[in-house]
Amino acid sequence: MLDKLRSGVEREIRAWAAENGLKNPAPVVFAPPPPHVDADICMPWPMSAAKALKRKPLDIAASLAEKISSLPEIGKSEPAPPGFVNLTLNLSGLTDHLRAVLSEPEKHGREENITARSIIIEYVSANPTGPVHLASGRAATLGDSLAKILRRRGHSVATEFYVNDAGRQVRLLGESVKARHEEAAGKDSPVPEDGYQGDYIKDIANAAPAEASAWSAEEFSKFAIEQMLAAHRSDMALFGVVFDRWYLESELHERKALDASLKKLKDLGRVKEKDGAVWLSMGDDAEDDKDRVLVRADGRPTYFLADIAYHQDKLERGFKELIDIWGADHHGYVPRMKDAITALGYPKETFLPIVHQLVRLFKGTEAVKMSKRAGEFVTLRELVEDVGLDACRYFFAKHSPNSHMNFDIELAKKQTQENPVYYVQYVHARIRSIFREAPAKGIEPRHPREDEWALLTDPTERDLLKKIAWFPEALKICERDLSPHPLTTYLGELAGLYHAFYEKCKVLSPESPNLSTARLALCGGVAAVIKDGLGLLGVRAPEKM
Repeated sequence: MLDKLRSGVEREIRAWAAENGLKNPAPVVFAPPPPHVDADICMPWPMSAAKALKRKPLDIAASLAEKISSLPEIGKSEPAPPGFVNLTLNLSGLTDHLRAVLSEPEKHGREENITARSIIIEYVSANPTGPVHLASGRAATLGDSLAKILRRRGHSVATEFYVNDAGRQVRLLGESVKARHEEAAGKDSPVPEDGYQGDYIKDIANAAPAEASAWSAEEFSKFAIEQMLAAHRSDMALFGVVFDRWYLESELHERKALDASLKKLKDLGRVKEKDGAVWLSMGDDAEDDKDRVLVRADGRPTYFLADIAYHQDKLERGFKELIDIWGADHHGYVPRMKDAITALGYPKETFLPIVHQLVRLFKGTEAVKMSKRAGEFVTLRELVEDVGLDACRYFFAKHSPNSHMNFDIELAKKQTQENPVYYVQYVHARIRSIFREAPAKGIEPRHPREDEWALLTDPTERDLLKKIAWFPEALKICERDLSPHPLTTYLGELAGLYHAFYEKCKVLSPESPNLSTARLALCGGVAAVIKDGLGLLGVRAPEKM
């Protein structure tokens, strides 16, 4: 509904701008009005035109309010200081939107005539030398939910898990597992000083076959990577995440992709040699503060060159935008990767990194520091098994990637409305119970007639109708911010409005069958949006609680 209204408003604004000598009018932005304003939409456009027209914003608002007042979706259009146009929507438009939601909920939030983006999102990409840890749950939630939301909006999105199965760390992994395997056989074989010490290394060593006693460290590396990747795949499946592709770094080495990227950079004049090594020469407009090594003096390529080759591979596969989701420890890596993309000849905005901040685990006010299982960190599997998938996904999605996060285990396990995911899920379960109860009271769910829709006049009913209509806007904000957290905010607000409605309005009243039919349909719309929104977050919408 709001997309249709925005198109109508933009058409009228273009006509108004032409009449008033304004070229290139600013885009139309809809915003919810402040609580004290009796309106459905607040539009600040007049203030953006005031300077160019050398007119008072309030005068422009008055003229524009009159211009758009005849649009069929608008019941009232009024200017407001210092230069807003406040819009009140027609009830019929709101109920038409609800009718569409009830008919095709899976299309709710998809923008017609959108310019589709071609995006690949690479996320989690946990080091295969260890278990998937807690922070990776935040990355998994961000990537999976963002992919779902962007697809709903109408974009083309692929997802990928990049596996660093080559290099020094993988060699150390093999040496560590080999040492533990020999130790179990009674040999004095210490783990390398900078090797891996966790209990999971012993588990991998114990899982090796009998013939492993003759294996080299390289063979142990291959076996360990296979074991860890199987565990990572299992953990991601447990977390409800499915990738379009698990991309192995070793594939790049086998195809000599690093050599191809290095040649391209040389041909573009972006490579220099110094101290026996090969460096990426940063340009004058670089974000990084110094040149970076691509090939070491001993001839070994750096991880940076492998990453450049991987990103070039994505671009050569036809993707136009590369979204990488990284942990806080990668913050300093962002400038050099942006510079690498431009060095390859692509626009800087091609690369869209999301750096999520740290996750701290609490039980109430007590910080949780150690994992009983790994001895080093809390694994994602441990957390899911403790608090459940729904709480994990919702809690991780609830915060902007830019903010540090405190994950309260006790709150996540509460079956009360203090728990934000329970608060939203309970509304869906309550509505489904109402639908189960309706036939016994002689009320069969159906689409209301126009005269029945018109009975939805209580302010709490209108609040729900408006909020349902704002769902596509919430997804737009998620796309703009590259984060699912605006959707959790929206769902919490929708649930709060439903609780207020439920306290005030009786849904099933056999003495008022027409009103009951309309209210039941309204409840159905709320349930559909909650189920849909939770689904985009990877969270269940239970029928009973």
